[in-house]
Amino acid sequence: MKTIKNYLLASVCSLALISCSDNDDNPVANNITLHFNNTFKDKTIALGNAASNTATVNTSAKGQIHRFSELKYVISNIRLIKADGGEFPYNINDLDKGATVVNQAKPQTLDYVLSNVPAGEYKQIKFGLGVKHELNNLDQARFPKFYDEAGANDTEMHWQWATGYRFAKLEGFYDTDNKEFSIHTGSTLNGDPDDSSSWVQGVDAYRDITLTLPNNAIVGSKASKVTIEADFDKLLSGNTEITLEPGNATTPNVHSGNKMENMVLFVDNLGGNGSSDLQGMFSVERVEN
Repeated sequence: MKTIKNYLLASVCSLALISCSDNDDNPVANNITLHFNNTFKDKTIALGNAASNTATVNTSAKGQIHRFSELKYVISNIRLIKADGGEFPYNINDLDKGATVVNQAKPQTLDYVLSNVPAGEYKQIKFGLGVKHELNNLDQARFPKFYDEAGANDTEMHWQWATGYRFAKLEGFYDTDNKEFSIHTGSTLNGDPDDSSSWVQGVDAYRDITLTLPNNAIVGSKASKVTIEADFDKLLSGNTEITLEPGNATTPNVHSGNKMENMVLFVDNLGGNGSSDLQGMFSVERVEN
């Protein structure tokens, strides 16, 4: 009897070890990691101040040199399109679980993990650059995690004059004399700035991105990784070629109509125009299964 008990105990332990080993080898089979590679053309961007010798310098289609000291943008409303055309929405109405601020100064933000994705093959990814209208308010009670992430001192993705989020925050220097530029995008409100009851949607800076994967992301056997390139050469050299100058290189605000018009040009270059261009600066470099 003792021998049988010992054999059974050993068998149970062996099964437990096998189970643990399997879990260790495959801990995140239903995860997809979105890795964001922020580039100028094919070169990953390094940030730097006006005196930096290591910051990546880019030359626009119109011959203007520029570089970034700050690069941040919001990704939300993520949807995965299955090989059969079905759609898996990933926490699309929960900014705490389904949105993130990509910050070039923080390498950990360049990888965003989608967890508990249903097993299957996925051929496309859709996501928002920014926050869709119905969620674009500074609701600390409803989405405290994202509110804090976007509003941190080193992030500052809250508009200061209204209740919405900044969608992109790009700062840096241009021309050989290192003039500063500050380009902040986000949806705007019309109305009396001091009377919230009068606010209505103004400029809609949210853009929906659609990217077809070069090969299907396979979920269920092991974790997949999708590397998405954001080519910020498009900022000045996209659908509209832009030359930075003092009149258009400062932060747009609700009080300046010409700055709103300028902002839309930058938004369309970065996120597409919402009709004929649904990619903007984004493309898929590779899918690893």
